[in-house]
Amino acid sequence: MSDEIQVSIRTLGGVATVIDLVGDVTTFAEEAINQAYQGVSSDGAVNIIFNFRENDYINSAGIAILIGVVTEARKREQKLLMTGLSAHFQKIFRMVGLTQYADLYPSVDDAINALKNGKGS
Repeated sequence: MSDEIQVSIRTLGGVATVIDLVGDVTTFAEEAINQAYQGVSSDGAVNIIFNFRENDYINSAGIAILIGVVTEARKREQKLLMTGLSAHFQKIFRMVGLTQYADLYPSVDDAINALKNGKGS
């Protein structure tokens, strides 16, 4: 387990803003994740995709960070989508209720296609 997370932001075809997370989502990731989310929100992002494709570990503190982001996104009427989660973390996200407010997709491309077809949370 590492206390370093790398967060990068990219925009895909004016459809969505992707926040790529590389590393473990733990308490050490809170500042980076919140800064990325607040930054894209300030820039007017409406459709936000959190990409966990290069993530191996999310602990309870990481889940709490994501719940905070989901809560804020709902207040701002943003669509939040999550991609690249392992089957294990998909199950955990369902158990804690995150999937009620953020749809899960296997890949960023799948999430983009869902948005283009009028789907998404």
